[in-house]
Amino acid sequence: MELTLAARKAITKAQLAKWPKATKTEKGAILDAVCEVTGWHRDHARKAIRTMLTRPEPGPRQPRVPVQRYDQTAVELLTQCWAVLDGPCGKRLRPALDQTLANLARHGHLDTVPAEVVDQVRAMSAATIDRRLAPARTGLVAQKGLSHTRPGSLLKTSIPLKTWAEWNDTIPGFLQIDLVGHEGGDNNGPFHYSLDATDIATGWTETITVHSKGERIVAAGLEQLHTEVCPSVRTVALNGTFGSREVGHCGEVSEVYCRVSVRGGADGG
Repeated sequence: MELTLAARKAITKAQLAKWPKATKTEKGAILDAVCEVTGWHRDHARKAIRTMLTRPEPGPRQPRVPVQRYDQTAVELLTQCWAVLDGPCGKRLRPALDQTLANLARHGHLDTVPAEVVDQVRAMSAATIDRRLAPARTGLVAQKGLSHTRPGSLLKTSIPLKTWAEWNDTIPGFLQIDLVGHEGGDNNGPFHYSLDATDIATGWTETITVHSKGERIVAAGLEQLHTEVCPSVRTVALNGTFGSREVGHCGEVSEVYCRVSVRGGADGG
């Protein structure tokens, strides 16, 4: 195993005490020993020893003192702008800062704020905005996405959800459907779901409400979308938020729901 640079320096440093008073023959033996262990050339080993003898070893590196370019008043003003715009990310907040600060000044909210503080907020980059707003985001933004279902890969692969028609998103009639829960962050207790169907080509969206994600209820909702809302659907794509039970019952209605209406098409499974 090849030695690291730090290990080679440590081996060379161990021979420094012998070098100043060593004879020419002893120095040659020291160089041979260092070269054999480290794999260095004799000239490089000799130069490394002389460098360590003439230059003192640097002490531990001092930690860099952070430079606070933006004071706490500027961060508080930035947080106010962020809250007014409903908490966007830094890349979205940065282009809107100028107009937001102008609106705040016009309504008298910046009368007590020094001009240099406003200039500091205007000068912040998107990355700086995200760093400065990190404490304000704590507890407000979920660390992981919330999902009410878990995908069942075995069942999904066993049910053909696509038809034999070519997936052509430039023709109306190709839908993507999604099941969204409206629990307000707490899924304890009853709440409703939205069953959304969006036409990929036109962006037209239809939504119906189901009061649970039960098998029969979701299947009935899909049938309602097909018969009442989207009777001319060609094919459909299921979003990943559908669980195993929902996909199973989507498969029951998929032969009707995914029926191809284009010329030369075949019924989908």
